[in-house]
This record gives sequence, C-alpha cells and structure tokens, in this order.
Amino acid sequence: MSDPSPSGNLSSATGSPIVVSTLKAVYFYGEGCEHCEKVKPVIASLRQKYPDLQVEALEVYHNATNQQRFVDMNRQYNISSSGIPEIFIGTRALVGDVAISGQFEAAILAEKARIASCNTTEITPVPDGECATGAISLTPQMVILPALVDSINPCALSVLIFLLIPLAAAANRRRILSIGGAYIAAVFLFHLLVGVGIFSVVSLSGFSKIFSLIGGSLAIIFGIITLSDVIRKRETFFLSVPKSGKGLLSHYSRIASVPAAFILGILAGLLGFSCTGGIYISILALMSQSLTVAAGLPYLLLYNVIFILPLVLVTLLVAYGISPEKADTWRTEHKLALRLVIGLIMIALGLVIFLGWFG
Repeated sequence: MSDPSPSGNLSSATGSPIVVSTLKAVYFYGEGCEHCEKVKPVIASLRQKYPDLQVEALEVYHNATNQQRFVDMNRQYNISSSGIPEIFIGTRALVGDVAISGQFEAAILAEKARIASCNTTEITPVPDGECATGAISLTPQMVILPALVDSINPCALSVLIFLLIPLAAAANRRRILSIGGAYIAAVFLFHLLVGVGIFSVVSLSGFSKIFSLIGGSLAIIFGIITLSDVIRKRETFFLSVPKSGKGLLSHYSRIASVPAAFILGILAGLLGFSCTGGIYISILALMSQSLTVAAGLPYLLLYNVIFILPLVLVTLLVAYGISPEKADTWRTEHKLALRLVIGLIMIALGLVIFLGWFG
C-alpha cells in the first residue's frame, strides 16, 4: 500500500504554515493494526477513483524515522491526541478509521477545489475526526489524578515504612536517604519498564482494542472487589501482597543495605502488582486506544513520577526526624478510605474505557 512519492512541505517540522499545490496525502498506519485494515480498502478505492491523488503510506510501529515524522506532523497540525490510522491532506488531519472512512473523499474534493482555484497561499492545518473508532483522547489530567490515587496505595508505602523503621533510630540521615532512595528507584524503574513492555507488546501486536477491553473489564472487576472489601471492613484485602511473598519482603527489609533495598523495591513491585496494578493497567488500556509507544512514553513517565511522590515524601520526612511509625499509623487509620477511593477510581476508569469504544 506504500507510495514512494514525496510529501513536499507536509513533512516539514519547522512549525511554519503549510503550502500545498498538488493533490497529496500522507497516511500513517501500523502493521497489524485492525483499524488500519478497515481503511485500507477505502484508501485503495479512492486512489483508483482519483488517479491524481498521491498517497505516501508510512508504517510507524517498526520504523523510528516514520514515528518521528508522525510526531512532527501532529505537532505541526496542532493535534494534541493523535492515533493510528491517520491521514494528512491539505488543511485537514483525519484521525481514526471512522473519520477516514467517512470524510477522506470529502477532504480530497475540498483539496482538489482549492488547487483548481490556484489557492496556493499559506493555509492553517486543522485536525479533524476522533482517535480510532471514537476512542477517548488521553490528556495529562486523565493520567495525573489516577496516578495520585495509585501513589497512596498502601502496598508500596507499607514496605518502605517497614524498611525505614529500624533505620530511623540507628542510622544517620545520609544512610536513610540512600537506602530509601534505592528502594524508590527500584519501584520507579520496575513500574516504568513494566508499563513500557506491556504497551509495546500491545501496540506491536495490533491487539490494542482487545487489550483496552480487557483492561476496562479488569478495572471494573478490581474496583468492585475493592469496594466489597471496604464494605465488609476486611483487615486483609483481596488485592494485596500475597502471604507467600511477605516473608521474602520482610527478609530484605531486615538487611537494610542499598543493594537489599533495591531488590526489595523490585520485589515489592512484582509481588504487589495485584495491589497497585489495577489503575496502572487501566491507564495503559486508555493509552492503547489512541497513542503510539513514542507518544505514550511521556504519559508513562508522568504517571510513574507521580506514583513515587509519597515514597519520596515519607523518606524525606523520616530522614529529617519524623517517626516512620506516625506514617504507618496514618496509613492504617486511613486504609479503608484509601481503598474506597482506589475502588471508585478503578470503576470510573473502566467505564471511561468502555464509553470510548461503545459510547
């Protein structure tokens, strides 16, 4: 489906207005993308119908150069939330299979009319359509709030507190900061790499819709389970670190060295993913609806930076004289309230995902 024809000024990343005098379109697609397969016959039919139409097809999942071209053109067209498939023609950007199938021919005719009128003056690009099949466009705000809620999840926080309790009385500030920092760094790296890994596999496999529907279902199920535990006021929540892993975590927390703290952070992330992973998977599912791996990476970084903020705060407070027991008391006293908020957020995210596909 590729076309080696040049794209002229459309590929410029300077941010200057676009000048187009020939009938050209730039089409970005992903190998294995089911939404791209839907528009493939539409584009082929229109190319036959309009022989003067030049379509440059660029695959973005496996080509870093095309990925950068994709990012540059979305920036140039002032598109805040891009998606695959996407077509740029004249002043318009059509995002998603619904917009392309329904509006590409109209965009072609509008561009032909503009060219026929010899209107080759500078034009302002305008985004058009919605991300793949009307999927919800992810915004920083949609990442920040869930990340804040997930960051106060008791699982990762409780492990850090137990690590810092013996250090508070016996260690100096530098040792507390180094050991706490090693734990936080491991938690951050674990969650970031897990997110990048899952998102990359989903994007490259073309199963973004299936994954988002699974993620939405899990979010709602996990949310209901969490709310059920809150209503019954259970001491041990269903979504928590398994008993089989608590002994291993306790072992490394007693060693209290920088390498042990780093290992402890990895183990806390691995064993506690059932506790902290519900919201994270929901965000990954939302991202898979409309973003490439390159476009989604800043959101993953933002999420994980926010996720570790309470861990950083607790470490600093303990290092500068606040008792870790106080932090543990606060965590225990507000455990039900925290779980209630987490459960509600997971259900809300699940509903957002389903509304994005079916709303």
